[in-house]
Amino acid sequence: MESWRTLLLVANRSEIDSSAPQGCDNGALLDRFGVLIQAVLAVGAFSTLMLKRCSEPKDKRRPWRIWFYDTSKQGIGALFIHFTNIFLSELTEEDPCSLYLMNFLLDATLGMLVIWISVKIVAVIVKRRQLTLLVFGEYGDPPRASAWLGQCGLYLVIMVIEKTVISLVLLVPGWTKLQEIILNYIPNPQLELVLVMLVVPFIVNAIMFWVVDSLIMKKYKRVEIDESLENSVFTEPSLAPTDEEAQALLGPGCNRVHY
Repeated sequence: MESWRTLLLVANRSEIDSSAPQGCDNGALLDRFGVLIQAVLAVGAFSTLMLKRCSEPKDKRRPWRIWFYDTSKQGIGALFIHFTNIFLSELTEEDPCSLYLMNFLLDATLGMLVIWISVKIVAVIVKRRQLTLLVFGEYGDPPRASAWLGQCGLYLVIMVIEKTVISLVLLVPGWTKLQEIILNYIPNPQLELVLVMLVVPFIVNAIMFWVVDSLIMKKYKRVEIDESLENSVFTEPSLAPTDEEAQALLGPGCNRVHY
């Protein structure tokens, strides 16, 4: 009888454990393993921007300084979004990994739309007020660090607006049930952490960084080509014949004098 009771207790405990929701514990995003995963993600994101620069045609490739100015704005914005998501995820008593993933996926979808609209609105305002150094990708000639700092601050304001919109969306009822379903079927908390902090963010960040970098960079070579075309249109060809053409037209018979 005692053996049967032991088996029943073990079976009931296994059923309870299997029915209990899975997920990473509070503080898992900031422990040693979580920080290691985030460091790998940062290296991967930086490599994506390096790959994008190397894939640009040589005649349109940005100088290293301009490339650093462009990509550092994204880096500052991404760090702000990343640590804000971690802070918001750690506030919950439930699975922080699933909440972080929901924040991240909303940032990559609805947030991208907010960023695009904000960049367009800022471009219109800057153009009307003739604030040339606040145009994204325009740093002056020679490039000035003050322009870069101003654009970094402007882009950070856009990130604050985007994160505020996403946080308000998460207040809508119904997200809690989705949060419970999204990652509860992964039995290993460390596997869940790798998926949430490395695999999914790496894929989505690669797309986001590529799109946003193309949105805020300046097309240097295109401007030079347009200017060269304008110069060629307004330059009239010379109608005066060259020396060789004059000799060919005159010929040897033109040296004769007729009386």
